[in-house]
Amino acid sequence: MNNGNLDGTTLVLGDGGWGQALAMALHRAGRTVTVWGYQKDYVAEVARTRDNHRYLPGVPVPEEITWTADRDQAVDDMVECYTVIPTQFLRAAVESFGARLDRVRLVSASKGLELGTLLQPTEILRDALGGCNAGLAVLSGPSHAEEVGRGLATTVVIAAEDPLLAEHVQARINSESFRTYSSTDLVGVELGGALKNIIAVAAGVADGIGLGDNAKAALVARGLVEMARFGEVRGASRETFFGLSGAGDLMVTCYSKHSRNRSLGERVGKGETLEQILAQSDKVAEGVWTCQAIHESATDLGIEMPITAQLYSVLFDQQDPRTAVSGLMNRPVRSELDSSNA
Repeated sequence: MNNGNLDGTTLVLGDGGWGQALAMALHRAGRTVTVWGYQKDYVAEVARTRDNHRYLPGVPVPEEITWTADRDQAVDDMVECYTVIPTQFLRAAVESFGARLDRVRLVSASKGLELGTLLQPTEILRDALGGCNAGLAVLSGPSHAEEVGRGLATTVVIAAEDPLLAEHVQARINSESFRTYSSTDLVGVELGGALKNIIAVAAGVADGIGLGDNAKAALVARGLVEMARFGEVRGASRETFFGLSGAGDLMVTCYSKHSRNRSLGERVGKGETLEQILAQSDKVAEGVWTCQAIHESATDLGIEMPITAQLYSVLFDQQDPRTAVSGLMNRPVRSELDSSNA
């Protein structure tokens, strides 16, 4: 492990589509990159063929990127680590590295809350590692893997409580095709990336039952207010949710053909059950589990989140999506600018 050389290796934990895309963004920025995945046979296949066909088909893995399931090889000469593991599996993956991740910068690119603990990814990292001595940052924003992997223009935000750390991470990944802004609102940036997935699933349900553009636009707009309301209670700045990690990521996730969360919601709207959909896909739609975790947290904290509550009923209580729409449309009328309610 490298303890001083700033030109050492950047480790990306997670070999899914987003992990590959971030690895390629780092590679374009001039970094030496290693990607780690836990499925040994599949990792070996990708390393040989340079084709991550299961998670990011059609985007070849550059030969210069090391692809491995060996933890010791993964941390060799490492100076920083990006975690791109789905949130529900993040703790186990990080703990499996033991002390290997001590004393390196950590950048979380995972999205969601951990079921049971309701911890954000950075909180999981602190808990699993007993602290993050070299600094902890978050990367979020409108950044579908399919486009980042192909080098299409993308802009994200890097957040850290220490502004110097945020600026350092910016410099390490910024490039002509991957522009970065900085923020000190780590909580808000991280929550924005998580909460927008709930609204994206709901937007997909709206597409599936054919509600039309008017309804979907209102859903997205009011969803953004709901996101900001929850974030403020958790200690985030309201303004953060109207930036890249909030409104920006929300728009791309609610409208893009690449959005797994929107696509899952659309299938639910067309009549498939959650169990049927999950059984047919290797890819993770974080909005499902984030909806469950946020609904639990909002209930505990007394935060009014009607879109999240109705989506929870559709996904987990088999409520008819049209009944959920009726529940939202028949809520008492009120002032739009009253941020205390929905």
